Amino acid sequence: MKRYEPQKEEILSAGIDIGTSTTKIVISKFSLMNMAGGMHMPRIEIINTEVLHRSPIYRTPLLSTTTIDMKAVETLVEKEYSQAGIEPNDIQTGAVIITGETATKQNAQEMVHYLSEHAGEFLVATAGPDLEGIIAAKGSGAYEYSKKSGKVMANIDIGGGTANVAVYKSGKLCGTCTLHIGGRLIEFNGNHIQSVSPPIKKLFQQWGTTVREGDSRHLPEIKKLTDYMAAVIARMLKGELLVSDHPLLLGHEPNWQDEIETIMFSGGISECIYKYETLSAGGAHYDDIGELLAASLRESQELSSWTWVKPEETVRATVLGAGTQTTEISGATIHAESNDLPIRNLPVYQVRLGHELQEGIMKMSEAVKNAMDIYDPQREGQNFALYISEIPYLGFRDVQALAASILESMQLKPNRKQPLVIVLESDHAKVLGQTIKVQNPSQSIICIDQIRVEHGDYIDIGHLLQTSVVPVVIKTLTFHH
Repeated sequence: MKRYEPQKEEILSAGIDIGTSTTKIVISKFSLMNMAGGMHMPRIEIINTEVLHRSPIYRTPLLSTTTIDMKAVETLVEKEYSQAGIEPNDIQTGAVIITGETATKQNAQEMVHYLSEHAGEFLVATAGPDLEGIIAAKGSGAYEYSKKSGKVMANIDIGGGTANVAVYKSGKLCGTCTLHIGGRLIEFNGNHIQSVSPPIKKLFQQWGTTVREGDSRHLPEIKKLTDYMAAVIARMLKGELLVSDHPLLLGHEPNWQDEIETIMFSGGISECIYKYETLSAGGAHYDDIGELLAASLRESQELSSWTWVKPEETVRATVLGAGTQTTEISGATIHAESNDLPIRNLPVYQVRLGHELQEGIMKMSEAVKNAMDIYDPQREGQNFALYISEIPYLGFRDVQALAASILESMQLKPNRKQPLVIVLESDHAKVLGQTIKVQNPSQSIICIDQIRVEHGDYIDIGHLLQTSVVPVVIKTLTFHH
């Protein structure tokens, strides 16, 4: 009989973050090992994560205000790979994310696909504002802090164009919100204003103030603006935004219920507060309102009412949040249609039934709508997986009711021909998958269980193995130190 040898493997991951102001690249190495004994099903786990290379922080190359310079970005990536001593085909996983105002550029989607073809095996995500907030909270250490302390923690990631907020309690996502607040919303050239972004123009209009390109950078209105931004962040954290604050709101209102106890700032503006990075050439000189905004945050009476926790990462929070991967094996009793496999890069949306079936069923349609708002905001048919957790004991009738509610909610999706992908925390996949199939024989279903995932994770589901399990790669957009 063959002696059991633990299988060990090392894989390389790259995180590339192309933001409003800056572009950053991180290369990491993960050590994977089969932790199961010889007679058991394989259970692959990451046993070690090591950052091999961090790029300098580059100014994001743009051809114009609406177009990213794809060639220049590719040159930066090639340069950093060469510095790290790796080739594109050495990269087996990772994320290219386009964040902040850059995500609205005409060629943002094209840039992501271009890089994923030229820079290795990537998880491809253009992070929308909600997802960007979640990724940054994981990279800054806020998510981990909430998990360890049990506190309600808001991570406020402020870059060049947006402030992305994600609120966690004990490691569970409570909600998100995004504001047009960032360092590059007013840019200077020497002593004069070079540009004022549309949301800020709208705000000044509302105030009856005119601030134009060519005006002095020392206008008192500019400090008034950054102080106002700090006050808007405080009102947003309390869920008390005023109608007059709405020019700065991007998307939905704050959607968490819990009262926030602690706050953490990450992103370029928090770098202005904490100065973690060692910058060459005698320190950084910002031709924008970043330093003023950081000063307004520090001086804000309203914001001082919360406990401030220092981030582990400032300007690199998002890039460090963009790249670890774990591989798991599903439970052995699942329902999967092999002609739909493999599936790659499927975002996950969690639905907690709260151990109450009826209440859980009532949440289903809203959950599917929320999932579409995050992962398919343009309703282009981006598929996603529903992760159903906190499932109570289910009898036969209960399974039928749950199956019917899932099928009904999925009617909201623009493309109903896609496979319906359901991931369960507990061991119900086979019976739920088969019940859905009986209720709607034309619906293609992949229903797997015994996998733990979270909001904002991406999964790959591999081919069905001989042992009737599927390998599941969970690309957790988080960075474990």
